Amino acid sequence: QVQLEESGGGLVQPGGSLRLSCAGPGSIFSIAAMGWYRQPPGKQRELVATITSGGMTNYVDSVKGRFTISRDNAKSTVYLQMDSLKPEDTAVYYCNLKWSILGAPREYWGKGTLVTVSS
Repeated sequence: QVQLEESGGGLVQPGGSLRLSCAGPGSIFSIAAMGWYRQPPGKQRELVATITSGGMTNYVDSVKGRFTISRDNAKSTVYLQMDSLKPEDTAVYYCNLKWSILGAPREYWGKGTLVTVSS
């Protein structure tokens, strides 16, 4: 069973910064695509950012220029640096791992970490 463990959430004032981390399984991390999703209160889960095994990144328009996704394969960890945070960034943030084995896709989720942006 693949386990993902997020950390780094918390309460921050508007304009502040947080860095989320997600530790994944060392055996497959380097070949997996990683992503961060979020679920604001009362809303559906949405994509925030993704990073391929080769390091290509993608962001939802609302976080472009403010958030940065990165990965450290040696530590089997993916990060989400969040700057210039806004109240609308308040959500539970989930780590996501995608890979395939014998051609069959597999997807795993962390349990989430709460980010609250409020003064």
